[in-house]
Amino acid sequence: MSKSIRPGHKQMTMRAYMRGVTLMELMIVVVIISILTAIAYPSYRQYVAKAKRNEAKACLLQIATLQERFYLQNNTYTTDMTNLGFAAAGNNLTDSGTYICSVPVANANTFNAVATYQKADEEAGKCLTFTIDGRAQKGSAPAADCWTNTRL
Repeated sequence: MSKSIRPGHKQMTMRAYMRGVTLMELMIVVVIISILTAIAYPSYRQYVAKAKRNEAKACLLQIATLQERFYLQNNTYTTDMTNLGFAAAGNNLTDSGTYICSVPVANANTFNAVATYQKADEEAGKCLTFTIDGRAQKGSAPAADCWTNTRL
């Protein structure tokens, strides 16, 4: 008995095995991912920079609060960060390690706390330093509005 082969049967079998991704489909996926990355990455960098600036502000506000508590107990402000509850006496890094917080000036009347940016990149040109003093006066450099501007 001979088996009869239907016409086109061999061709159908070959198509069944030729499943997969073509080079063109792969390139389209790569282009789509590249476009999404090009759109999302600048927003991500801006978000990260903003979070680091918020860390510096939080550090200075914590120092100001602790300085007031120290003043109530000792009738003077201090430059020694260990007196305020920090691990190191001088400079203290923020959690991300981007800013160093310190109190370079303190006496019986006032204090000045500073957070200084530690890296040499484009962010340093926006908000290099933040300051707060005993009268709750906030400052920043080189941009004067780093405490309040959310678009930097």
